[in-house]
Amino acid sequence: MAILELNHLRKYFATQKAVDDISLTIEKGQIFGLLGPNGAGKTTLIRMITGIFYPDQGEIIFDGKKFDPLHDIAHIGYMPEERGLYKKMKIGEQAMYLAQLKGLSRSEANQKIKAWFQRLDMETWWNKKVEDLSKGMSQKLQFVTTVLHEPKLIILDEPFSGLDPVNANLIKDEIYRLAKNGATIIFSTHRMEQVEEICDHIALVNKGQKILDGTVQQVKHDFKENLFKVRFSNPLLAEHLAIHLFEVTHKGEKEVTIKLDPGYSNN
Repeated sequence: MAILELNHLRKYFATQKAVDDISLTIEKGQIFGLLGPNGAGKTTLIRMITGIFYPDQGEIIFDGKKFDPLHDIAHIGYMPEERGLYKKMKIGEQAMYLAQLKGLSRSEANQKIKAWFQRLDMETWWNKKVEDLSKGMSQKLQFVTTVLHEPKLIILDEPFSGLDPVNANLIKDEIYRLAKNGATIIFSTHRMEQVEEICDHIALVNKGQKILDGTVQQVKHDFKENLFKVRFSNPLLAEHLAIHLFEVTHKGEKEVTIKLDPGYSNN
């Protein structure tokens, strides 16, 4: 069942078409990759999904009903690329304040914050000020405040920016765990390798339009170029190349790039 349906969304700014007739269906429990270069329309699309912008045309269906920002936003967690933390506040107070804004009681928020801080190795941070955190540490705090209230839909915009490999893997593990427990994740990025690693479905957006939409495996299959790089220990000889099977696109002294002809498998 779909948690989110976008039907022919359009959003204009003066003469610019920021989002131009985009339709998407995102299923419950899915990790959905929203891929595109900067300025492609991803952020505008996300702002319509979160009720920050209203679409000029089109319809948003959230959890089977027409999207009502006033009520449905309580079931959405949004981690924007531009972080929104209060620098002078202590970290524990910051997390508590944001949790209560999202409807948690103080005792419930305190319990959840402590559990998340323990899970992400943040237990000693409670009395530090936000302004004393590195970018990666701020990133972890923002992630926690995004998911504290256990939203049905979690939107993460470039969540690994500023994280070292250890903490990036920590956040990846939590994304997988949240999806396994029923949350739906929209992962917005301009980096294909991250989408390929984490997501099971992908939509590519450019210049306000949807370019493609499908499972990661299907997209890779449909758009693969069948290019392979082969290295040899000795200089290449003509008899090394079975040219009836492929096209040589680049040849060096001990290295060749080949394109497999249609109808042949790389197995």
